[in-house]
Amino acid sequence: MSFAPRSMKEEDIRPRKIFDEYLRLAERDTETYFSGVERVASNCPACDSKGREAFHKFGFAYEICPFCQTLYVNPRPVAGAFMKYYIESPSAEYWASTFYKETAEARKYLLWEPKSRLLLDTLERHSAIGYTLIDIGGGYGLFAEAISKIIGRLPIVIEPSPHLAASCRERSLPVVEKFLEDVVSEDLPTCHKVFVSFELFEHLHDPGKFLQHLKTLMGSGDLFVFTTLSGLGVDIQALWQDSKSVSPPHHLNFFNPTSIGLFLKRFEFQNIEITTPGSLDIDILANNQELIKDRFWRSFITTATDEQKQHWQNLISTSGWSSHMMVVCKKQ
Repeated sequence: MSFAPRSMKEEDIRPRKIFDEYLRLAERDTETYFSGVERVASNCPACDSKGREAFHKFGFAYEICPFCQTLYVNPRPVAGAFMKYYIESPSAEYWASTFYKETAEARKYLLWEPKSRLLLDTLERHSAIGYTLIDIGGGYGLFAEAISKIIGRLPIVIEPSPHLAASCRERSLPVVEKFLEDVVSEDLPTCHKVFVSFELFEHLHDPGKFLQHLKTLMGSGDLFVFTTLSGLGVDIQALWQDSKSVSPPHHLNFFNPTSIGLFLKRFEFQNIEITTPGSLDIDILANNQELIKDRFWRSFITTATDEQKQHWQNLISTSGWSSHMMVVCKKQ
């Protein structure tokens, strides 16, 4: 099942001119906020195996795990550098003040409303309709606003960015203005909960620490539903280091359907379902065809009919090879 209407195009939610400016600012910020910062080496965030060098981009080294194929930044700057970057950098400000506002209406219709319906279906299937919804990294509050209209009550938003937290409050949403790792049980109500996060996991400095702390905020049987980027997705594999999704300092972790399952098992979460309901992989390749080095994909993108491209997109999504991945898990 796809989150978004089949007619959606990448340009609808990531206008090229605005998105490229955001990436330009972010590349410049890597020098300002990460040059000379202490970096710490680690093993694969999914299975703890030792990785091997994949490529370098904007001063960040990416490794690939030979066991589970997780792509990740290693070594990575200390966590404090990222917190400072997300709170005060020009690119973070541009994302909040320009990029998100310019695309808010399109994202509301094409992303957040379909995601809300899909989440409602997930809650119904897992008998969690009455649970309190907690949106981790809620951004502008567009999803929280959309889902509240469906379930008839306001979710709680956890959002560390002052700019974005203010936007959520303007929408009358209850906000905990903290990083998830700083949230304590007293910040949240004592009841059954469903935690959700969208496009956050790829940003996490320490996914294990995040999940371990989330576990302390959850009760037995509480759900965690999240989406993230799969490093085995067709567009990322074909474009590799030239993929705009591989964009440090934002995207540090690229799990995949196999490795995210291993990761959940390490932290004793029950893996309920892992899908790749993306709908933009082929469109992303078409928008970046000059960067494709693989002869098959270059030929396919330039010669296939729209019907053939849609057929392949459907196959990619249903067979686990989209770069957009959705995970439903539960605290045991």
